[in-house]
Amino acid sequence: MKLTYDPTVDALTIRLFEGPVEGEVIRLNDRVAVDIGPGEQVVSIEILDASEVVPGLTERGVALENTSGFVMASRRRLPSRDDHERHREQGPKPLLS
Repeated sequence: MKLTYDPTVDALTIRLFEGPVEGEVIRLNDRVAVDIGPGEQVVSIEILDASEVVPGLTERGVALENTSGFVMASRRRLPSRDDHERHREQGPKPLLS
């Protein structure tokens, strides 16, 4: 499983299977789409305007937790649109100082 957040378009993608999969897209509403693959398996979920749909997404970050409560990935703040713009304005950093 792979979670991807793109602050440039404010989109969150939850990909359950790797690699290309043919199937259909079911739009739940203007912001949420579910990709369905062979055997009616959910392949991915895409959320547009993710910072509005998922409160606290860019401030609190994301933690992956299994049902036993073991944290699989630590919480970290995800980059926001402001962070992306600030990075773009600062330009590339030198590799060696």
